[in-house]
Amino acid sequence: MDRTRLDRGIGAVQTWQDGDWQVRVIPASAAVKTYRCPGCVQEIRPGVAHVVAWPADGWGDLDDRRHWHTGCWRARDRRGPGVERSRSAPRYG
Repeated sequence: MDRTRLDRGIGAVQTWQDGDWQVRVIPASAAVKTYRCPGCVQEIRPGVAHVVAWPADGWGDLDDRRHWHTGCWRARDRRGPGVERSRSAPRYG
């Protein structure tokens, strides 16, 4: 596999209750910025592997892309976006 593509992450289309999503796994080595996860509203810091997702019905505007902790993305059907976790709750990601 092309090293540049691997560094940017591996993508796939995933089907969820709210439709199809283009999802790319971002390895820790490619995570260089801080993002806010819409699942837990906590920061995803540089160096933390995570996923970026956007609607699969097109390339999606950059504004449609969201960076999620991996655990928050997997739990999104059980837990709505924007539900803040308490300080004592286990961390996702």
